Amino acid sequence: MCEANAYIMKGSEKSLIMEAVDRVEPEDDGLKLVSIFGEQKFIKASIHSLSLVDHNIFLQEKT
Repeated sequence: MCEANAYIMKGSEKSLIMEAVDRVEPEDDGLKLVSIFGEQKFIKASIHSLSLVDHNIFLQEKT
C-alpha cells in the first residue's frame, strides 16, 4: 500500500492527525487530506516535509 500518515509539527514535536492518507489537495488557505476510507479533514497548514520511504507527511500549521 502507498498511503501515508499525516503529522502536524509543533516545534520539534509531531502529532498524528490522520492515518492512511491517500490524497493531499491544496484548498483555500490550507490542505484537504483524504484517507483511503473516504475520511476528509481540512487543516490550515502547509507541507513541512515528506518522507516517502517511511510513508509520512509532515505539515506545518499556518498562523
